[in-house]
Amino acid sequence: MELFYSHEIEGNICHLDQDESGHCIKVLRHRSGDEISVIDGCGTLLRCRILTDSPKGVDAEILAAEKDWGCHPYRLHMAVCPTKNNDRFEWFAEKACEIGFDELTPTIGEHSERKVLKTSRVGKILVSAAKQSLKAAIPVINEPVAVKDFIRSCAGESTSLKLIAYCFEDERVPRRSIKEVLDGFEGSDITIMIGPEGDFSHAEAEAALEAGFIPVHLGASRLRTETAALTAAASVYFRYM
Repeated sequence: MELFYSHEIEGNICHLDQDESGHCIKVLRHRSGDEISVIDGCGTLLRCRILTDSPKGVDAEILAAEKDWGCHPYRLHMAVCPTKNNDRFEWFAEKACEIGFDELTPTIGEHSERKVLKTSRVGKILVSAAKQSLKAAIPVINEPVAVKDFIRSCAGESTSLKLIAYCFEDERVPRRSIKEVLDGFEGSDITIMIGPEGDFSHAEAEAALEAGFIPVHLGASRLRTETAALTAAASVYFRYM
């Protein structure tokens, strides 16, 4: 199934940007009068008829709309520390989008080796992954924030299940299996924090616990940051599927 993405929709007309238009007209050789399928990035699939077939900008008339197309029955916010190697973080974002999540916040921890991340490139990867996996909703990618700032922003959330995965043990608050915690949760709004290669600091973990985060582990294996993040996303997926 061919899918295109439009973030410019006015009334019953949607406009494809130059990249999407070039793929539609030059690569797939669509012409005026052809019907195409377009996602709006917010969960709606649009069935459209091409009005103008310029490779610099396609205009199409919306014929029908289907809401919540390819959606999942939960809301998952992933807060993940960028990896030293950008490719690994981008790989996680792509694969987690294929599985299903809604929002990604890159978080910079005390032990993070990478302090800067270009979110525009990640955003393009998420668009491609959403289309490939037949989803009309594209995850939101936020600008990077410090781990403790992200924790403070979550402190007032009372209905969300907030989880933090770290490697060390704390006798006061033992880590629980993520599967056990998810199985006991009756809601659908979930936030999961995954640390950098050097793990969260003890101070960051303490701040998270004070803000209502539950410490979890992802099994006996020691996982890389991107593998741990993808495993957490998959755990949520299988809990609700």
